[in-house]
Amino acid sequence: MGSPLVRSTVLATLMQLAMVIAGHYSPQIAGLFALGGTGISTAGGLLYALWTGGAPPAADDAKGGAIAGGLSALIGIAVSVALSDVPAATLAYGTLFSAVGGTLGSFIGRALRGKAPS
Repeated sequence: MGSPLVRSTVLATLMQLAMVIAGHYSPQIAGLFALGGTGISTAGGLLYALWTGGAPPAADDAKGGAIAGGLSALIGIAVSVALSDVPAATLAYGTLFSAVGGTLGSFIGRALRGKAPS
């Protein structure tokens, strides 16, 4: 399906969209947008680092995790704004926090990858 960056970004985006659509109809899920969205972005970064297979240096893992986490959140938040479920300002800070989550996820993935048996 493509590079680790494409795969992790697409998967995280699909999860973000599923959460946003479910949250549009469920106030309980909508109440978890911030935590859930950041968690999904963290998972996107983690998957990116796992799927790179140890090739890139840590800085490249961090960049890829930030892109996967931030871009997936940006798309999910944009849909949520279009549905009038969150204010437009959420695009800026939500994307930023999610990019940080993706970076954190890449470090977690890198640590898990280092512990995998050869």
